[in-house]
Amino acid sequence: MVAFNDFLLLLDGYLSGSWWFPAFLIGTGLFFTIYLKFPQFRYFKHGWRILSGKFVKDTTKGETTPFQALSTALSGTVGTGNIGGVALAIWIGGPAAIFWMWITAIFGMTTKFVEVTMGHKYRTKLEDGSISGGPMYYIEHALNMKWAGILFAFLMMITAIGSGNMPQINNIALVMNTEFAVPKLFTGLFLGILLWFIIIGGIKRIASVASKIIPIMGLIYFGGALFILIENYQNIIPSFNAIFAQVFTGSAAVGGFLGASFAMSLKYGVARGLYSNEAGQGSSPIAHASSKNTSIDQGVVSILEPFIDTIVVCSVTALVILSSGVWTEKFDTTFSKTDMVILEGTYSDQENVDGTYRHPDHMEQLTKYVQSIDSDVSEFSGSITIENGKLINSDITILHSRSIAENVVVKSADNKNLYTGTLNVVKGKVLEPVLVEGKSLVSSAELTAKAFSQGALGEYGGKLVAIALLLFAFSTAITWCYYGDRSTAYIFGEKGVFWYRNFYVLCFILAAVIDTTIVWNIAYVVVALVSIPNLIALFVLRNEMKDLTNEFIKNN
Repeated sequence: MVAFNDFLLLLDGYLSGSWWFPAFLIGTGLFFTIYLKFPQFRYFKHGWRILSGKFVKDTTKGETTPFQALSTALSGTVGTGNIGGVALAIWIGGPAAIFWMWITAIFGMTTKFVEVTMGHKYRTKLEDGSISGGPMYYIEHALNMKWAGILFAFLMMITAIGSGNMPQINNIALVMNTEFAVPKLFTGLFLGILLWFIIIGGIKRIASVASKIIPIMGLIYFGGALFILIENYQNIIPSFNAIFAQVFTGSAAVGGFLGASFAMSLKYGVARGLYSNEAGQGSSPIAHASSKNTSIDQGVVSILEPFIDTIVVCSVTALVILSSGVWTEKFDTTFSKTDMVILEGTYSDQENVDGTYRHPDHMEQLTKYVQSIDSDVSEFSGSITIENGKLINSDITILHSRSIAENVVVKSADNKNLYTGTLNVVKGKVLEPVLVEGKSLVSSAELTAKAFSQGALGEYGGKLVAIALLLFAFSTAITWCYYGDRSTAYIFGEKGVFWYRNFYVLCFILAAVIDTTIVWNIAYVVVALVSIPNLIALFVLRNEMKDLTNEFIKNN
């Protein structure tokens, strides 16, 4: 699994981890923002009016109302990315990553407007009477490139599993295990069966479930977040200062956090923004295509999606994490092998009374190491002696979750006994199947749960996050199966949908027990791959979108 994770990191280095992908994604949104004269601001108010239903005609073809279509699309975006994804961005990129999430969302509102409008315009009625739409249809019919439509649909099938499926159940299982001691596999099996019964009902059942879950989970989550923010009100302004102060410089080391470069803040801010609101991925047009609405009106409705998802929900999560201070603190946790590395030499992040580091040279070198910059840090290779779970070697340092690990205990793989014996290490990685525990930074949904557990809410805060994540992420997995099966139907016809749904559920169950870091790295890769052909197609169709927008302005 370590080798597979290294391969994913290598692949991502050429995609979302490179300089060109964030520039391509944000640049597309910026271009259309200027080209269409700032539609995200001009039509924002009108989008809310359309949701009321007074602009919808009974004769308009479709299977869902504009609100149901928006709820379905939101259920696909408001998920793990809003709880675990935001925490992950801060964990790697520091507070400055949130700024780039906002930038991605602002310009993403225009990108969403364009892709949903085109997806709705070129939607198609299938043999069974259902309506299907999305980038594969405007790529085929508007650009006359059937092969490119098939390519996009195939990538969407993979993305639905790698992005909309696996990270959702993985984070649900992680938090349910942490907060309620529910075995991860049990969570995967139970929710997998429930998922199967929902998705066999198609878009109408999915939309019905989504329109009910979205308001409920919003109230639960925001209620808890508001409580935390009121309690930490004195830290809200400093949190905003931390976000803006280091936008172009990267985040300095503080507490257990080893710092982040500008490139890391930009990369993970954009990646988390894209994963959160999906603007440019081409997924939301599939949900919006079913709406009983005109194409341009549904495009206007979709402008609200990145605003609600990223500007509102993600910002609330970020402020809770930053204002609580937990993003720099170490907690007892079980170590992930992909996030653990053993270094030669002894390093320390202990602080003086005034908050400065006792060994700033240690922090400087470790910061360079975690940022993949040339440093004096060397990965350990050799053997480590363990007695009753304790490390005997004194000339090594264990990094876990991008922080210096403390109070390390080694247990047998079955977690029943303290380990005694020798561990073989190659380039910082332990070869034996052992369980390692200790104190380190935490990431993803676990970090958000820790933030909600601070103060008056106590342990109930973490449980609130677990429940909210369950609703958020499960609804996302439901919606993304629809994206995947519409893409399957485009390539293989309706006969292929049954098999895809079953495979989707199987992957959902298995992902509950897969390493979290690997799951997120899969998501990074597939999201970038599916976005590229869609963004290119949107740019080619810019003149047609301009004409539709001018006609909309004339009629309204």
